Amino acid sequence: MRCMVMVRATAESEAGVMPSEKLLREMTAFNEELVKAGVMLAGEGLQPSARGKRVYFAGGGRSVVDGPFAEAKELIAGFWLWQVRSMDEALEWVRRCPAPFEGECSIEIRPLLEAEDFGEAMTPELRAAEERMRGEIAGKT
Repeated sequence: MRCMVMVRATAESEAGVMPSEKLLREMTAFNEELVKAGVMLAGEGLQPSARGKRVYFAGGGRSVVDGPFAEAKELIAGFWLWQVRSMDEALEWVRRCPAPFEGECSIEIRPLLEAEDFGEAMTPELRAAEERMRGEIAGKT
């Protein structure tokens, strides 16, 4: 199963406070373990929400709101995309992860929706298009 592992933002990460060299070393070592185990598919940190935008969809229209966004604890500061056998395996990896920030912080794990999760709505034509796009993406790396 593939899952998204999200590092929740903190007031400090939203203020643009960069991690210490010690934490960067610990995270690099952890990421190297993930790569060697064949778990990590992608992973990145994110700039504070002040550098982002939100697009709202309503009534056929769209509106854009510039960051920063309220409630840092509801924002994402970084993510990994992992390939694991189960949610239990993902949880085991997160338990080994260095704390991403000093003080209170959290990491959320969520399984990705796969084509079969969409049932009959994922027609053979849509499935073929999905597989074609995945192939194109894979060819770019």
